[in-house]
Amino acid sequence: MRIFECGTLVPGCDWHTRANDDAEVVRRVVDHMKTAHGETIIRENMVDNIKARIRNEANAA
Repeated sequence: MRIFECGTLVPGCDWHTRANDDAEVVRRVVDHMKTAHGETIIRENMVDNIKARIRNEANAA
């Protein structure tokens, strides 16, 4: 299971998501960034930043 914690990218945000693969995690994070943080354009470097912060759930602690 893969996990992303939004606070690693947006300080103070406690939202997180888990999925079996990185593509699904990225899809969920992009949706969250648009709805919760008002991002209207998700640039390639933002996707790279998201991918860099996805971890195996066992390493999340």
